[in-house]
Amino acid sequence: MRERHGNDPLTHPEFDPDLWMEVGSSGGPDKNQVYGLSNTTAENLRAAHSVSTVGSSQSVSRTQSKEFVALQQHTAQLTKKYDHLSAAYAQLKAENAQQKAEDAQWYAQRYAQQKVDHDQLCEFVMNMASQGGDTCAPPFFWSYNNQPPPPPPTPPLC
Repeated sequence: MRERHGNDPLTHPEFDPDLWMEVGSSGGPDKNQVYGLSNTTAENLRAAHSVSTVGSSQSVSRTQSKEFVALQQHTAQLTKKYDHLSAAYAQLKAENAQQKAEDAQWYAQRYAQQKVDHDQLCEFVMNMASQGGDTCAPPFFWSYNNQPPPPPPTPPLC
């Protein structure tokens, strides 16, 4: 690399296919160890016969390696699975939001009904006491120590 591209490693390309092929045929250091490539990749590059560089990247001719095609297929499958899971997650999230809204509405209605029931009961008891009838309640009956009924419990958080 130094002979071809100078001493400054910052000016060296990531991959020099010509140098890689030269090292492989010269009996020098193993090119696969230098670039971390598998022997199968080396064979595919030799079979392609057409290696060119664009900037510091490599491109192989239209004869793509089996590993590359398999990787593309695997990536496509993973992308499809990711899209499916994303859609399912979005649907579950929407269903959860709708359920929370329905639960909040149900609790609000139940609280309103309990308040109406409480007020009617208090009115009934007060009417009985004011008529002087024989009631089981003291004359000044106020439930909950002169306080309105407590609010219903909050809905559970999901």
